[in-house]
Amino acid sequence: MAIYQSVGATATVQGDSGANSSTVRRRRGGGATSAMPLEKVELDAFEGESSSEELAKDSSSDDNNNGNGVDDASKGNRQQNAADFSAVNFDYRPSFPAHRRIRDSPLSSGNIFKQQSHAGLFNLCIVVLVAVNSRLIIENLMKYGWLIKTDFWFSSTSLSDWPLFMCCLTLLLFPVASFIVEKLAQHKYIPEPVVVILHIIITSTSLLYPIFVILRSDSAFLSGVTLMLFACIVWLKLVSYGHTNYDLRALAKSNEKVEGLPSTLSMDYPYDVSIRRLAYFMLAPTLCYQPSYPRTPSIRKGWVFRQLVTLIIFTGLMGFIIEQYINPIVQNSQHPLKGNLLYAIERVLKLSVPNLYVWLCMFYCFFHLWLNILAELLRFGDREFYKDWWNAKTVDEYWRLWNMPVHKWMIRHLYFPCIRHGVPKGVALLIAFLVSALFHELCIAVPCHIFKLWAFIGIMMQVPLVLITNYLQNKFRSSMVGNMIFWFIFCILGQPMCVLLYYHDLMSRKVKTE
Repeated sequence: MAIYQSVGATATVQGDSGANSSTVRRRRGGGATSAMPLEKVELDAFEGESSSEELAKDSSSDDNNNGNGVDDASKGNRQQNAADFSAVNFDYRPSFPAHRRIRDSPLSSGNIFKQQSHAGLFNLCIVVLVAVNSRLIIENLMKYGWLIKTDFWFSSTSLSDWPLFMCCLTLLLFPVASFIVEKLAQHKYIPEPVVVILHIIITSTSLLYPIFVILRSDSAFLSGVTLMLFACIVWLKLVSYGHTNYDLRALAKSNEKVEGLPSTLSMDYPYDVSIRRLAYFMLAPTLCYQPSYPRTPSIRKGWVFRQLVTLIIFTGLMGFIIEQYINPIVQNSQHPLKGNLLYAIERVLKLSVPNLYVWLCMFYCFFHLWLNILAELLRFGDREFYKDWWNAKTVDEYWRLWNMPVHKWMIRHLYFPCIRHGVPKGVALLIAFLVSALFHELCIAVPCHIFKLWAFIGIMMQVPLVLITNYLQNKFRSSMVGNMIFWFIFCILGQPMCVLLYYHDLMSRKVKTE
């Protein structure tokens, strides 16, 4: 079967591969027309490879070559007419094949993660979230009224936390003590075993001192958490400072260059103890010490201002969700381990949504806004503070992606040192989770004055979850399964349950104290 075509200009028809082409031309001399077999036509009008566009281009080139005095308007009209003529008379004839290759549906498992734009579905999810949360906001206001108090940001009771503030300021003395020890070690005034013992004393005191102050003071929970987080950061930085300098001294003594070592840590860079480098490290958004860091050329002041405004907005949003939504839900709940099981499940599910919003706001405020602001002011170049943890397929992958400063510290100063000393990988991983669980327990239990080990147990439960999610991921071979399991555990089983447990234990402690 053949398609007979009469076209006013030469049209080159390209196929899907672009390798074969055929020409359709109307002969000026008479009514003879050329026949073009259908099997030689490789055209896909439904994929945008329409011959009308090529016809318009060819027609335009012919006009430029043959008619020198034609204006732009007439050219455009001829191109449009030629394109319409070709589309009607050639591209969409009844005999033109509509199905010419194997294709999957856009939402099929083979295509959903490959070169498919789902922006429309993402916009739909945003609209649904806005609609649902708007209804919840109205329902909450009708049920509880406006719960944000005038003393939300600052009150007279905040002045009673001055011992914690003074403790926070005195923590700066511990980096100075570490610097003095390293300076003495550099000049070989004290032997290496004494250096190690002094660093252990300094780092341990920097952590025990805030714990003692918080336990002796009847301070607010938020103030205690802030001081404990600051103390933990100081401890991690001082451990890295002492461990790195110990290794640099060992390299200097052996005069060996380790293959693959970065130039900033190789012996091409002279080993030197400087108070300026220590001060920069204590302020920099990193937990791993090194003599030099990649630096950006300048500070973007306008960018810093915009990020600060965003930080204030999201911090206020986080406080609003806590006061207006989480507090009423928690106050109207029972102890999840002592009350009705179905009622406890209902409270956990109701708490999971606002708790997730607060956690996401906290992550965005600290890891993205604050750390980037600090990095910009210090011109700190390496700003990989997190990776795409939201795509984590397993619990193990989540812990390796969401907090890169802590992850790099664990790898550098805990995991690989254990491996180098002959500790099996499984045991080294267990030690890393154990240290993480201890610090989580300190940051929550000490400000609450409650040592029920809920945070410790919650972190240590990640170890079997790592094994389970790894097994399921290998079994199903699907990123969707592992990611859904991760989000279910993250949103429902973990944080909401810990919030309820600590709240009721804290209320019980207050009742007993009164």
